[in-house]
Amino acid sequence: MPTGTHLAFSALEDQARRLMAVFAGAGYELVAPSILQPAGVFLDVIGEALRARTYVFADPSGAELCLRPDLTVPACLLYLDRCPAADQIARLAYNGPCFRYQPYGVDRTHPREFRQAGIELIGAEDREAAEAEVMTLTVEAVRTAGLSRFDLRLGDLGIVRALLEAIPMPRRWRADLLHQLRRPEAFRKRLKTLTTAPGVPPPGVPDALLASLDRDDLAASEETVARHLASRGIDAQGTRTVAEIALRLIDMAEDARAHPLETGYARLLEDYLAVRGAPSDIPVRIASLTRSHHIDLTPVLDAYGRRLSLLQSAGLDLSKAEFSSEFGRDIEYYTGFVFQIEAAELGTGINIAGGGRYDAMFSALPLGRPVAAVGAAIHTERLLAIAGARA
Repeated sequence: MPTGTHLAFSALEDQARRLMAVFAGAGYELVAPSILQPAGVFLDVIGEALRARTYVFADPSGAELCLRPDLTVPACLLYLDRCPAADQIARLAYNGPCFRYQPYGVDRTHPREFRQAGIELIGAEDREAAEAEVMTLTVEAVRTAGLSRFDLRLGDLGIVRALLEAIPMPRRWRADLLHQLRRPEAFRKRLKTLTTAPGVPPPGVPDALLASLDRDDLAASEETVARHLASRGIDAQGTRTVAEIALRLIDMAEDARAHPLETGYARLLEDYLAVRGAPSDIPVRIASLTRSHHIDLTPVLDAYGRRLSLLQSAGLDLSKAEFSSEFGRDIEYYTGFVFQIEAAELGTGINIAGGGRYDAMFSALPLGRPVAAVGAAIHTERLLAIAGARA
């Protein structure tokens, strides 16, 4: 008689066949990227949160490898192997195991080894059409697997990027705020700092040293920092490099000389991050917020509206979906539209499926430049557990 483990595996395989049939029926090619991946490439693109949960090791030759924590990056590397110039459209589908360390303990929703099924649409220049296709297909797949009721959460990192670009501030502040966006409390703390004391040099760093550093002459700045460290018997090896220290000190010096961010703009960002509600209401609400600051976000809001229309034309009911301006997903390679499929049984923020746009990730891959790309992944054990419990 089959054991419980065999029954569960059989149910997962049956579910996988149904999911892959949906993807194949839409023209997606089933691929099987390697489980072992080059650690350097992976760790460069997945962001801090996932980097700390990735199993990394060296083989006998000294090559640093990792067990893939997701399948998006391997699928993109496979695409570049086939199409080095990234000048073709590819629709890829996959199903297989992934591995993540679980810092808060292992349970049924957070196993160390789990299966992931998903799709990637790479090279499609019609951004909103590609996003609508991937989201619609992901919803169709989970429904085919037996999940008829679920919650939809939407976000758009492209809107906040456009808002930050429209607000006068140094470029490095924008990059820092975008980095903190996935951690709302950290974002607000940094925003407060920028409106009061943007840069406070660390104790013990001479003003003369900071004044002598020049971003336009990094070689001379590194030499100055190296001399300063040597004069105090400080060895940079094993911590940050001299170049990293020099750049950090230059940032601090420039921040200390910069005018604080205007409080009105800080309030605008805080108000934006508080926006949540029915997706159809969002463009008017955001336009109303930015109008008093003479900021025009028409291009990104028009793109948002077109995507919404395409989703609705595809038959997706968004009447009960929620847009949240703070929602950016935990994986840092997402840079635009994002979505999640959630079930109340799993708790707040734990997704059954989700995805979004990640063009910029290709800049950190061997290609070295952005490529139009959007994808989604399904946590198949969670999907099976919820659909089975409701049956």
